[in-house]
Amino acid sequence: MRIEETAVPDAYRIMPKLLTDPRGSFHESYRYDLLAAETGHEFVPRQVNYSASSRNTVRGLHGVAIPPGQAKLVSCVRGALLDVVVDVRLGSPTFGEHVTTVLDARDGRAMFVAEGLAHGFVALTDDTCISYLCSTEYVPGTQLDLRAFDPELGLPWARWLTGEALLSEKDAAAPTVAEAAELGLLPTYAQCLSLYGRGEEGQRAAA
Repeated sequence: MRIEETAVPDAYRIMPKLLTDPRGSFHESYRYDLLAAETGHEFVPRQVNYSASSRNTVRGLHGVAIPPGQAKLVSCVRGALLDVVVDVRLGSPTFGEHVTTVLDARDGRAMFVAEGLAHGFVALTDDTCISYLCSTEYVPGTQLDLRAFDPELGLPWARWLTGEALLSEKDAAAPTVAEAAELGLLPTYAQCLSLYGRGEEGQRAAA
């Protein structure tokens, strides 16, 4: 597989090598050793989640407070989706920036999203199913929800929607990034770097 860092540091695209024959295809979707070597993140799944979504469903933006934090390896196992990762780490040199990637079940492309980054997606087909490998178990009260249609983020949902966006009540009522920052909900870049095992760099970022 090929692993490449995106414009948002600590968010990586994973492009597997598909082996095909008349029966179909096979690919490796996750390799601990390769991901650790290419990214510096030692990602060990502790929980696996799935969601199924109708066309035009927007889920997110979601994250987990630090502590405990939660890294995710996200892939589409049925249908297709536009994946969105946003840097909401206070003090990050790319704070507020985002990266988008089309994840399609046919090619197995995936995203690794480190702790502290916010994640969301819009379903591009009916019955789109997404898989999340998570580094920590669910802890009630630690979820970070941010408004997907925050005008300051300028995320490109409209380009991919063919009708009205379908959102949960919780997501529709989520705070903007600015509001979340005022409420003290966002992680700092230094906290995240320390969690990643880059403590000295985190201390310099906090200085």
